[in-house]
Amino acid sequence: MVCIGIREEKLLKKIKIGVIGVGHLGRLHVQNYKLISDADIIGIYDLNSERTQKIGQEFQVKTYDKLEQLLDQIEAASIVVSTTNHFNIAQTCLERGIHCLVEKPITTTLEEADKLIQVSRLNNRILQVGHIERFNPAIVALNDLDLAPMFIESHRLASFNPRGTDVAVVLDLMIHDIDIILHLVKSHVTKINASGVAVVTDEVDIANARLDFANGSVANITASRISQKKMRKMRLFQRNAYIGIDFLQKFSEIYQLVDSVDVKIRPNQIPIEFGEFDQYGKSKKITYERRQIEETNALKMELESFLDAIKTGKRPAVSGEEGREALRVAIEITDMIKSQVKNLLEQ
Repeated sequence: MVCIGIREEKLLKKIKIGVIGVGHLGRLHVQNYKLISDADIIGIYDLNSERTQKIGQEFQVKTYDKLEQLLDQIEAASIVVSTTNHFNIAQTCLERGIHCLVEKPITTTLEEADKLIQVSRLNNRILQVGHIERFNPAIVALNDLDLAPMFIESHRLASFNPRGTDVAVVLDLMIHDIDIILHLVKSHVTKINASGVAVVTDEVDIANARLDFANGSVANITASRISQKKMRKMRLFQRNAYIGIDFLQKFSEIYQLVDSVDVKIRPNQIPIEFGEFDQYGKSKKITYERRQIEETNALKMELESFLDAIKTGKRPAVSGEEGREALRVAIEITDMIKSQVKNLLEQ
């Protein structure tokens, strides 16, 4: 007979989980939970009962007509509903002792975000925010690098899609890059400048923002949902290195200035034919490296990290506090742009 401790038993136990909201993204949550051995997907719920039944049949998952019935059966929930409903549903779940993965943005207001963070702490429950780009293979491929960017430039451009246009492009698209930048810089934002315009909707459709950080770093961010071509790229500039990140093609490129003698070149680093040159008495060379992680499912990785945080008690990959800070910056950018538009209309 083999005896296992309480901790080991907890790690082996499957997490009883439900998916609340089974639209386009919610369906993908269901699909990926079915692939994860740690997940015991108990059921799904959506206000659209016809859609709930369709997804339930597709993935052979139990459906619930009432949210309360599902909440009675689960330990954790993926909340994949409209942003305006994030707060009420997440608060209900957390108060009932249910761990929550809330899709981005965490809530519509900072007051709501603060309340969710407080409730999660009081009930000792995991609150993770679904900033999926943290799990993009292009970002994961850089995990072992010492990143300390001093200048960042990002472009996130998409063709028009009516889905998601109930909020400004800053909260729809730019917030992805805001979260990544805050994660990389790890310094407080001291100043924000922003501009934007509404083109085809009543909300801002294209926006640009400059973030200044306390450590001297600067980020220039552009987001558009009215572009002809898709683009999701970020460029990082730091001491002795330039890193290009392509979120769409899921790879990163690293150009690095290294000591010719003192530094050991990594296996995939290729010296560029600029030859060696002298910099302050040291012989230097430039190397190039392309990094790409094959067959990586970012959403599955995100869901696995959520379940791991529940089992181990570790801080979630994207905490409620981090989701709240990304929302704070996004709201300040949006308010600044709306104020500019209002002033122009009043002139």
